[in-house]
Amino acid sequence: MEQRPLGKTGRMVSAIGFGAWGIGGDWGVVDDATSLRALHAAADAGVTLFDTADVYGAGRSERLLGQLLRERRGESLFVATKMGRGVPLDLAADTPEAFRGWVDRSRENLGVERLDLVQLHCLPTDIYYRPEVFAALDDLVAEGSIANYGVSVARVEEGLKAIEFPGVASVQIIYNIARQRPAERFLAEAARRDVGVLARVPLASGLLTGRLTRETVFDESDHRRFNRHGEAFDAGETFAGLDYETGLAFVEELRPLVPAGATMAQLALRWILMADAVTAAIPGAKSPEQARANAAAADLAPLPPGTMEQIAHLYAERVRPLVHQRW
Repeated sequence: MEQRPLGKTGRMVSAIGFGAWGIGGDWGVVDDATSLRALHAAADAGVTLFDTADVYGAGRSERLLGQLLRERRGESLFVATKMGRGVPLDLAADTPEAFRGWVDRSRENLGVERLDLVQLHCLPTDIYYRPEVFAALDDLVAEGSIANYGVSVARVEEGLKAIEFPGVASVQIIYNIARQRPAERFLAEAARRDVGVLARVPLASGLLTGRLTRETVFDESDHRRFNRHGEAFDAGETFAGLDYETGLAFVEELRPLVPAGATMAQLALRWILMADAVTAAIPGAKSPEQARANAAAADLAPLPPGTMEQIAHLYAERVRPLVHQRW
């Protein structure tokens, strides 16, 4: 597995990570024993970066990762978690106190004394204009409860603003074949400032696996059923903001570009890794088979220039007018 530097953390992590949103239970029914096997399969395949959040299954995802850490004690695994999405933050009153409470809960769930990386979790845009928020995070680093901090953002502008603060070590941002705007300016600026980039929603909520169809039925607990138009949270989190039918048609046009012996998902992940400024793509997996297949994407040869050009053309023609300026 290729290893890449994660910005100012000083750590090397796998170019394919493991996004642990799904094993929290927000993508339909999951079984903890199967989820744990998926985590181990990823680690066996060389994955060292695991991304979670305190709200994924109300701590369920973090606790599963805590079990993985105990069972693989001594290995150099890196866990990034997130905080701040569960309840509104009263900036004037309780930022430091709230942060400490959330961090302590994540430390308990994960069974660690110090968190490797804490990311502000898609908070309102005005948060990134508040120096006191980042000062509170600096204090947590100084106290030793967290080693590094970063942000997970919904919009490119939020990422660009956040990295103006020198303590921000990483930015998690939606970047995939169907959401290419970060490549215009953000990736270069992150690299210039030595900020790690984690590409979230790399498979566009499963669209870019090529396995979804018009007949696919999503569980009632799956955000792909209840958040298609932003009913519960930002619409850009679900299918990268694309209308489902439009997304399915786009995938069919991409299908001839899949390398021989690879899957559509592996094409999509390898496309992300073509950007040197990206530290890692963090696809989810709910089974060992999915985890191994995701990890194998890092072994694919670089995509040919012709393939990259055709993907750029299809994006410009089919997707850019619909989502590019929204996020």
